[in-house]
Amino acid sequence: MTDLLKQLRPEMTSLLNCFSAPAVLLCADYAVLAANQAYRRVFGDGKPLQGRLCYEIMAEAGYTCRQGGNHCPLDTCQRSGTDQHVVHSGTSGSAQIDLYPIRNDNAEVVYFLELLILIPQSVVQSAPVMVGNSFAWQDVTTLIRRVAPSEAAVLLLGESGTGKELAAAAVHQGSRVRNGPFVAVDCSGLPETLFESELFGHEKGAFTGAHSRKIGLVEAANSGTLFLDEVGDIPLSLQVKLLRLLETGYFRRVGGVEPIRSRFRLVSATHRPLERMVAEERFRQDLYYRLNTFPIVLPALRERLEDIPLLAEAILQRLSVAKGLHLHADTLDLLRCYDYPGNIRELRNILERAALLADDVWILPAHLPANLQHLPEHKLGPANTVSAKRSSVPGIEEIIPLAELEEQYLRWARRSYSGDRRSLAQRLGVSERTLYRKLDALRSNTEHAVES
Repeated sequence: MTDLLKQLRPEMTSLLNCFSAPAVLLCADYAVLAANQAYRRVFGDGKPLQGRLCYEIMAEAGYTCRQGGNHCPLDTCQRSGTDQHVVHSGTSGSAQIDLYPIRNDNAEVVYFLELLILIPQSVVQSAPVMVGNSFAWQDVTTLIRRVAPSEAAVLLLGESGTGKELAAAAVHQGSRVRNGPFVAVDCSGLPETLFESELFGHEKGAFTGAHSRKIGLVEAANSGTLFLDEVGDIPLSLQVKLLRLLETGYFRRVGGVEPIRSRFRLVSATHRPLERMVAEERFRQDLYYRLNTFPIVLPALRERLEDIPLLAEAILQRLSVAKGLHLHADTLDLLRCYDYPGNIRELRNILERAALLADDVWILPAHLPANLQHLPEHKLGPANTVSAKRSSVPGIEEIIPLAELEEQYLRWARRSYSGDRRSLAQRLGVSERTLYRKLDALRSNTEHAVES
């Protein structure tokens, strides 16, 4: 590191501290140049961070990069010179990584700013996968990054199964209260008679069965985030009490007289049309405006079908029954052409079922539900039409020679994998040189077939 960089490092660190989320400045060789307090708090293990490689730091904290099969955004950024936004999964949870190129006076990329939103494994396991490169999903992640550091109330809108809980967790992780609790309240699962007690708690003897004092979810969320899931299902009679809490910051336990203060970041979500409910007087207008400070609409899966390969891969990595399994290209074609009324939750169920039916390394079209196997041809299109009699589907009609099966697998891997050849070689368990040789042979075979 040059003397000039050593002199500038305190200023760089000071600038990075403007971000509440973990932020780090990287060199082209993956070495850390400077890191903010949030990054040091999460990844500082007593060793100096400057000069260490970012992927080694992440791996030691349980967030794998290329060595775990994840796509390295710095590699792509060096090639393209454009911003990169990816999500990496690991043993500690998921990490949303936003990488930005920093240019010098000659417009050359010399450094990279990396911002991280960390999502704990406990949240990842109970929520849909937050993965995607589609424009629709990039808009969502951009809005989350904008609003997370503020104190604005966030309202997540979208169909069931679109990833609202994980989006709420991402807002929490990017906020100033990320070190506090993340308390999720399923408003649709609480009967009206228990709703107030669950939300605000109760004193001993407040009602039959209240044998001791109970802390409510609002009180548990103090100094953290309160996530009201399916807020449109809150009974009208209780909405006024919620509104009073949001406006004053105070509440009373059921059976209590003393006001209790709770300070929390508010995120709510619903699949219901709140505006129409307000017009029909089924939802309080004043509460709606209090919740709707910063709305974010999460797209349905049918509106981002180009994300299916990434989503399917991420889901399979998390399913214990899918270890060692791969999606056949024909299977992926079918998955790309389905409407998914149940969104990501339905995709996960489809893949888990298919994994249980698979006998070899391939998840084949025959392992999908019947309604996916027989999609109308106009949905598939001529390029994606799948016939059960195709000999390219191993195990259905005939045994395929091993060399031909390897060719099919390489074609599928090259077409489906979005990373570079080096990381693809790591995923396939071969050297980069071996992969180049096999791809060259595949290209030669293809050219020979065209000439013939």
